Amino acid sequence: MNGSTTPGPTAALDERMQALEAAVTASAWADLATSPAEQVTGSKLRWALLIAVNWVGPLAWFRWGRRDRRAAIR
Repeated sequence: MNGSTTPGPTAALDERMQALEAAVTASAWADLATSPAEQVTGSKLRWALLIAVNWVGPLAWFRWGRRDRRAAIR
């Protein structure tokens, strides 16, 4: 406890990780909002709530929440 108020390298890393998490979460919500219901595995409301759960929700959305979009394009 030296009384220093200068943030260390871990504080800067924490800020970058928080910014990255916010960006991934916002991206997942935007993708969910623009996805037609037939392209979503399960309920859109359930996914909207799940996306709010730290890193787990947004990553789960991108992995399991969306149906294969390439198949829909063909």
